[in-house]
Amino acid sequence: MSQPPRRYAVIFDRDGVLNVDTGYAFDPETLAWMPGARAAVARVNAAGAVAVITTNQSGIGRGYYSEDQMHAFHAEMLRQLAAEGARIDRIYFAPHHEDAPEPRYRVADHPDRKPNPGMLLKALADFNVAPSDAIMIGDKESDMEAARRAGVGGHLYRGGDLDAFVAERLTALMSKDVS
Repeated sequence: MSQPPRRYAVIFDRDGVLNVDTGYAFDPETLAWMPGARAAVARVNAAGAVAVITTNQSGIGRGYYSEDQMHAFHAEMLRQLAAEGARIDRIYFAPHHEDAPEPRYRVADHPDRKPNPGMLLKALADFNVAPSDAIMIGDKESDMEAARRAGVGGHLYRGGDLDAFVAERLTALMSKDVS
């Protein structure tokens, strides 16, 4: 019986990694990309790896904007990526906050909210990717902690050319010994 093909994944945080973190970004008209972000996603796609976003969206829970507004922001991201031949395979979000005015979002320490690994674990399961075959690109220690808890390699992005940052790490991930 043959083994299924090995799958790799790059899990991106959203704000501060793919798009400029303006503080609760939700308006599609204000979408601004980090340098090299669209090329980085295209690079992941070209390598045959899964590209996903895991993003805490406490602004929904706090009542600053709606899920529909966040989805419109994501739709614009996907539209602009598609115009450059790139794609995100899935977006996972955690709208929960312990002080949310709306009860459905009022959850303290939700398993999906980073630094908890829930969104990462869902992505790995949904795309049948082993944790050792995935990396997380984030800009906060909570991203790195979620990666650690999920058994995924975490890489702290501090700005600059995201494509160059991803290229080096993706090459290392995909060239690991297959034993």
